[in-house]
Amino acid sequence: MCSSHVFATCVQERSAAVAVSEEEEDPFALPELRVDYTPWSELTVCGKLRRVLLHYILKILLLLGGLYIFVCSLSFLGDAFQLLGGKVAGKAFANNEILANPVAGLMIGVLATVLLQSSSTTTSIIVSMVGSGELLTVSQAIPIVMGANIGTSVTNTIVAMGQITNKADFRRAFAGATVHDMFNWMTVLVLLPVEVIVKAAAGQGWLEWMSGKLVVAMAPEQDKTQDRNYLKVITDPFTKLIIQIDKKVINDIAQGNDVTNKSIILHKCDKCFMFEYATNPSRGDSRLSDTAVGVILLIISLVLLCACLVLIVKLLSSLLRGQIALVLRKFINADFPGHFKYFTGYVAILIGAGLTVLVQSSSIFTSSLTPLVGMGVLSLDRMYPLTLGSNIGTTATGILAAFAQDSNRIHLAVQIALCHLFFNVCGIVIFYPLPFFRPPIAAAKFLGLRTSKYRWCSILYLLFSFGAFPALIFGLSIASWIALAVVMIPIALLIICVFFIKLMQTRCPAALPKILKNWKFLPPLCRSLEPYDRALIFVTCNCCCCRRVGCCKSITDDQDSRRQNGHASIKETISNDVNNGHVGDKDATTVDEGHIDTWL
Repeated sequence: MCSSHVFATCVQERSAAVAVSEEEEDPFALPELRVDYTPWSELTVCGKLRRVLLHYILKILLLLGGLYIFVCSLSFLGDAFQLLGGKVAGKAFANNEILANPVAGLMIGVLATVLLQSSSTTTSIIVSMVGSGELLTVSQAIPIVMGANIGTSVTNTIVAMGQITNKADFRRAFAGATVHDMFNWMTVLVLLPVEVIVKAAAGQGWLEWMSGKLVVAMAPEQDKTQDRNYLKVITDPFTKLIIQIDKKVINDIAQGNDVTNKSIILHKCDKCFMFEYATNPSRGDSRLSDTAVGVILLIISLVLLCACLVLIVKLLSSLLRGQIALVLRKFINADFPGHFKYFTGYVAILIGAGLTVLVQSSSIFTSSLTPLVGMGVLSLDRMYPLTLGSNIGTTATGILAAFAQDSNRIHLAVQIALCHLFFNVCGIVIFYPLPFFRPPIAAAKFLGLRTSKYRWCSILYLLFSFGAFPALIFGLSIASWIALAVVMIPIALLIICVFFIKLMQTRCPAALPKILKNWKFLPPLCRSLEPYDRALIFVTCNCCCCRRVGCCKSITDDQDSRRQNGHASIKETISNDVNNGHVGDKDATTVDEGHIDTWL
């Protein structure tokens, strides 16, 4: 009787919660487009000519130029990371004892791809090492390929930072970027344990077994003409004027060859480029090192990347107005009619895969879509299948590289390339077919909401997810399985408990004891980011950069309230209290303590 009463109460509370949530505005809904220009029918002949020439043709040309420089800046960013960490990544691949540990191999894949800024490069190195038949086995390479899938999503997360100054745009952009991260991490968390358990039980992982059967049926033959990159035909004439990278050096280091003293910068007398003279070996000790060139190129690439992002966003905001914007947005986010609506996402997956194969880079494809999500042209629900398609498309690089291997070892190279493909396909099968079970979207929305309120969290997320966390897990896995288990099992159990309690708080709070119906029994440091936000304001002394970017919640709340309600600014209060050493006192700010945004 008691249990049925609790169940009925839960149903009522859940229904009430759904009703309230439907009334609330969706923070990720596409914004209303502004119509603030003179309609075409009201323009004179000169006005129409001016609009066509200046507003459309000139801005479209500038947009195409900005996109070209944007893609080239991504290439420079990848070259800079290869100069700074390419040899380290190559040495990591060369250690077979470390790669025998699947967790270590996974983290090496993440870190190497972050350093190389290209999952295609990482996958090509892995394929060539497996194709050699001696350096790496297929079972050892599978976790590295999974890690490469995770590492490649760092680029579009960096690109999302370009819209950090606008709270609403950044919320959508960061969610659109991290939906890729969340899908990759969740797929690895499901499929890697399955691969390890099946291998321990049957002697061969299921990805390895399935790809092996298919390779036997395919009987692949060598074809070196398959390894083509259509995008580089357009970008190479410009990028090669700045820097040329010898990727064979990284590959040689990974294969155990002693070329650590050789420069990664390619030197050819008949092909001079910007850094050729400064790095030429003939200059002796006065020449610039790879690290120095990498730092310079990193600064150049980041400046170009930010400038192009601002230009692209401004031009798109100017072009996508009025009826054109409405038609374009309706077309991009439209669903098939009737019962065929369910298949719209699968068509988007195919489009994403095809475009990624065309540009030979999932990073470039997803990074180009991220600003559109932030502007409200592309919805998060449509970004998700396009991202999944890009994961499928990026496997084409490894498959093409596999067919370029020696004919007597080609079956091994093709097998690991197919493992990469099957891994992504299985992830889609798990996390896409059921519309109510798409946790990557929910996780990305959670990150988008939190980082839009506390924008400094986006930088923390970037450093932790693609740097500190993989490095920590890698170090623990190298120490021993016991050390990894002692640290990670309690953390995993804590996360599971928090998730379960949070789920019960949302769906059936009546079934919980009174103390667990909210998180107020925990100290503020454990349940809220507000104390850390106040500490950051105190440390930075409310500097102009924080005010400009709005990295702290207190500042953004004040900006929003001033725009909407004309309330008094809390920035002056915070600034005065910082000077007087009173930040953290009860009356130091006008933030309502009863509305502390909970972290959990």
